[in-house]
Amino acid sequence: MSAPLLQINNLTVSFEKEQSSFTAVKNLSLRVCRGEIRALVGESGSGKSVTSMSILQLIPSPPASYKNGAIQFYNTPTQYIDLLQASSSEMEAIRGRSIAMIFQEPMTALNPVLTCGKQIIETIMLHQQLSKDAATKEAIRLFTSVQINDPEKAIDKYPHELSGGQKQRVMIAMAMSGKPDLLICDEPTTALDVQVQKNILELLKQLQQETGMGILFITHDLNVVASFADTVTVLYKGEVVEENTTKALFENPVHPYTKALLACRPGLYPKGYKLPVVNDFLSNSNYKVPPIHKDVLESATKFNNTLLEVNNLTIRFPLATNIFGKVTKSFTAVDNLSFDIKEGETLGLVGGSGCGKTTLGRSIVGLQKINEGSILYKGETIAAPNKAYHPDYKKIIQLIFQDPYSSLHPRMRIGDAIAEPLLVHQIASGKSERKERVIDMLEKVELPADCYNKYPHEFSGGQRQRIVIARALIMEPKFVICDESVSALDVSVQAQVLNLLNDLKASMQFSALFITHDLSVVKYISDRIMVMNQGKIEEIGPAEEVYHSPKSLYTQQLIAALP
Repeated sequence: MSAPLLQINNLTVSFEKEQSSFTAVKNLSLRVCRGEIRALVGESGSGKSVTSMSILQLIPSPPASYKNGAIQFYNTPTQYIDLLQASSSEMEAIRGRSIAMIFQEPMTALNPVLTCGKQIIETIMLHQQLSKDAATKEAIRLFTSVQINDPEKAIDKYPHELSGGQKQRVMIAMAMSGKPDLLICDEPTTALDVQVQKNILELLKQLQQETGMGILFITHDLNVVASFADTVTVLYKGEVVEENTTKALFENPVHPYTKALLACRPGLYPKGYKLPVVNDFLSNSNYKVPPIHKDVLESATKFNNTLLEVNNLTIRFPLATNIFGKVTKSFTAVDNLSFDIKEGETLGLVGGSGCGKTTLGRSIVGLQKINEGSILYKGETIAAPNKAYHPDYKKIIQLIFQDPYSSLHPRMRIGDAIAEPLLVHQIASGKSERKERVIDMLEKVELPADCYNKYPHEFSGGQRQRIVIARALIMEPKFVICDESVSALDVSVQAQVLNLLNDLKASMQFSALFITHDLSVVKYISDRIMVMNQGKIEEIGPAEEVYHSPKSLYTQQLIAALP
């Protein structure tokens, strides 16, 4: 691994806006060698993606300004080109062929109006100068190599017809089509469930070993880094704070920020333990995580009264209809499901993408009609086939949506967004009382009162998550559904939000259904865990028992897939 492939020296990237300037990357130096997998780790806003986009010169200048530094790409072991000084034609020859990139979100990176095959065939014809027939054969070979099922049919499918994991494989195949020397992976597994994530990582490692390429792997997930990377560079606020081999960094982290990232992973702690956060370490360089007391380990609360019952629930989606509009073919998303949730309990719901988790959650809040079965709240039926959802339960049962940005109106101030449920249900007597309650709620989710008049785009991902939590809890509900509420958050922000949810649950006394694909998070926050697969319940039981002694083969596979 001694021959350098990419050498970044003292890179500084600033963004100019009217009279102000923001420095996103400060004097960053980084090396990737041939055959090496280097992880670039840091939370949102640390400069990871700016660094990767700078390598391929994908950031317009202006607003980007390169104050100093060099990005040297070695075409041969002894010759390099400075990518910051390269012409447009030189960069066009390098992009995709010598340096390829797998983007964070495959749905937005793929063209929705072109088939997956057309997009990759176009790339192959451009970089390898092949005929269309030869490029089609090569596309099928690449789809086979990235383990896409039935590649001959898959090349004729559009991106929306594939799952998240399959779309990510298409992106990998496209990146590999130019046979690059350097592959940049920008958070390629962030929103994928653990089994798909494991498959994608194994695939990347296999392709890297076959071709000898170097990989720059950008992520905020240290669990992934531990099982995948050779070396790690840690970024904090645009600066490199630590770098080492993966083994040495995990065994002996030096910088407080690295120690914090390693310490605040929820899977390390039992339910009831307050997670350490980044500020604990940054404010005190000698900070040590408090020991886990025996009483925390033994605190298993007994829940008696049933709050919510789901009986023989079935939800189908029509796939085809005849000329009279009668459904002739359907997909069963939730298949004859029965379970209950007790008062004060948190039930964790785990399963892979497409297993029916979100559909189940939406049916409980009345956003999804059901075909068979019933949902009862304290013995009263709130949802059944051909029965209107009772409006009173829209106050009692609330949903925290998966993506806070798309669930907030971009042109509505967040104070008005949080106050809207009070207005709809005519709970507060006037505008001043509504504002008072909103500010009180903002303080409960640890946001300052001056956030009231700001818009969603002015907040970070973690802050937006707090805003949607505030909006759900402003009604003081008795039952809350958290749909993948912390899945896309950095591990440091995730710890803060999980602590917040635990504190609010204790003070507001609500029960919860916590939907996620992250088993380590669900083990930490839940009293019981329910595992779903293809619309059915695989297993249900106490959190520690399901996590440490899973009975179902599917649950065992999920646990085994954890990085």
